[in-house]
Formats: sequence, structure tokens, C-alpha cells
Amino acid sequence: MPTGRRTGPTGRRTRPAGRARRTAAASALGGVLLAGALAGCGGGDGQDTGTPARTGTPRTPNASSFSGELPSALASSASAAVSSASVSASAAASSASARASEFEASVEAETQRRNAAAEKELKKVHGRGNALAEVGMTGIPRAETGGILAVRVTITNKTDSEASYAVQVDFKDADGKVVETRYAAAERLRPGKKEQPIVFSHRPPEPRLTPVLAKAQRY
Repeated sequence: MPTGRRTGPTGRRTRPAGRARRTAAASALGGVLLAGALAGCGGGDGQDTGTPARTGTPRTPNASSFSGELPSALASSASAAVSSASVSASAAASSASARASEFEASVEAETQRRNAAAEKELKKVHGRGNALAEVGMTGIPRAETGGILAVRVTITNKTDSEASYAVQVDFKDADGKVVETRYAAAERLRPGKKEQPIVFSHRPPEPRLTPVLAKAQRY
């Protein structure tokens, strides 16, 4: 009696097509579920941490690469730079000192030249000169000069024309005797302008001397 089952060419019974499709679908589903389970086991302990699994293996820095000191080439370069900077600073300081000395020497030379010109001019003057009213003197405290006797000579051009001035200062002792004579000058002084050269005594602090305006000539 026929049972409704199909047989193949060899006489074996064959599965219906619907059953075969169901079996294939079940196998595919099982593969998907197995892949999902393996993906969820990223932590290795069977727990899902919710964090995407990291790929690759982290590298540990090589401790031998960190010596805590500059490589020899860089250290030598830095040392050379510091040495060069020190030499440059020393050279700059020496240069500045030299320029200051030259300036001081030039100022002193100019002062000596002016004073020599004033002395020469005053040798032609009879009497005390024509500019006593345009010259004044103020003593400078010895505490400010290291004990040296010094006076500030104020020369003011009170005329309407440019003029030069020669001044003679005598230093007298207690008896009124002239012990020392110094000179000051102002050259090409414009109307209404003034200069204040300082006159120093080269004598010792004792005995004490008194500065006196001896001559003042405008020329």
C-alpha cells in the first residue's frame, strides 16, 4: 500500500523538501548564535563588560631608552652654547668698561682744553674782568666729594649774543694767601643759557682753604 513517502533512484526514502529547508535554516541560525556568543566573550571571564574589544597588543616602552641625561652630542652642544654666552657677556662687559674709560678720558681732556683756553684768555685781562655779575659759586659738601674741596661755578649768559667765558678761582688759606688757582670755562654759550662746571682743589683737606672768585671774563 502506498505511504506517500518518496524514494530515490536507489530505493531509499527521501526527505520532503520542506523538512530539508527547515533543517538548513536551523543550522544557519545555530551558526549565527554561536558567533554572537563568541563575540560577547571579550573579557575572557564569561562576562559582558559592554566595552568594545580592543585589537592589537599594547607595547611596553623600552626602559633602557630613558637615561635621564642628554645624549652626548646635545650635552656638548649645550655646554658650548653656555660657554659662548659667558664669553660674549664678558666681552660685552669689557667693551662697555673700555667705552666708559674712553668717554671719561675724552671728557677730562676736553675739560683740560677748556681750562687751558680760559687761563690763556685771563692772562690778557687787567683787573677782575667784565663778567663778574654773570658768574656765581656754590660750595659742594665734602660728604659728597669724599672730603675734597670743590665748588660749582654757575656761568649765565645775560647778554643778547652768544659768548664764551673764562673764570679763575683762587683758593686762599686762613691768612688770605693764594695757595692754589684753578680755572673753569663755558664756550659758545647762547643768550639766557648757563653752564655749571665744577672746580676741584688738588690740595690736602687740611689746612682748610677758602675758594674765591678772582676773575671772570666774557669774550
